[in-house]
Amino acid sequence: MAFRSRREKLRSVLSGSACVHPGSVYDAISIRIAEDLGFPLGMFGGSVASLAVLGDPDVALITLTELCEQMRRMSRAAALPVLVDADHGYGNALNVRRTVQELETAGAAGLTIEDTLLPAAFGEAKTQLISLEEGVGKMKAALDGRSDPSLVIMGRTGAASITSIEDAVRRARAYEAVGVDALFFTGIKSRAELEAIVAATRLPIVLGGAPEELSANDYLASQRVRIALQGHAPIAAATQAVYETLKALREGAPPKSLKGLASSELTARIMREADVKARGADMLGLKK
Repeated sequence: MAFRSRREKLRSVLSGSACVHPGSVYDAISIRIAEDLGFPLGMFGGSVASLAVLGDPDVALITLTELCEQMRRMSRAAALPVLVDADHGYGNALNVRRTVQELETAGAAGLTIEDTLLPAAFGEAKTQLISLEEGVGKMKAALDGRSDPSLVIMGRTGAASITSIEDAVRRARAYEAVGVDALFFTGIKSRAELEAIVAATRLPIVLGGAPEELSANDYLASQRVRIALQGHAPIAAATQAVYETLKALREGAPPKSLKGLASSELTARIMREADVKARGADMLGLKK
């Protein structure tokens, strides 16, 4: 299978002894840059997907089709393994099953399914969780939808910051028993909470955001944390750069006076211009 090597790379990260930080990716350019810089994997977050595709906040407006199309574009552009935030799986357990099928076809190396109630319920401002039973059903559906056994499926819960650390442990143990490949946690606030999770589970752990107390790589690695996210700074930096450039042009700055632009060499490398020219010479008879 064409994408198996990418999935096996993600599995090797999870089975290793180190804690790694993925590069936040969201389009063809960002994934090529992350690959060129040597990131071991990319993270395609739900919030950046919503921003990159729709320009909207992360309130479950993006569709499965839109998410998969963006993943497909990235898969074509680079061979970097990508872990995809698949939110709640875009519906009930049967929708989760299809979500896995579509993201597998689109080239994802792995994906997360969470137990957050999405979209938000009418009249409820606070984040809510689905029942443990429904969460287990979604994990079963995710595993059933996988045709390539190398595709990584992670059970994700934010219970630590929504209900309690005890509930997070209970949910993690239930998802682990179903057979997911790793456990993804958000809202972990201290070493004590992380250590409680580690003591109660056995699978590799992924942390989605954590306080300064949980930033030391050696400590995280010793606690079975194999992937620790560092937020989505690249799209924020890109947004600021586009804003400043357009603002300067709107205010009358000549294009040649603009600062912070990518060099022609960097642009050519990201476009894989040398490869395209070589193909043009070989297939179209064009001069190099």
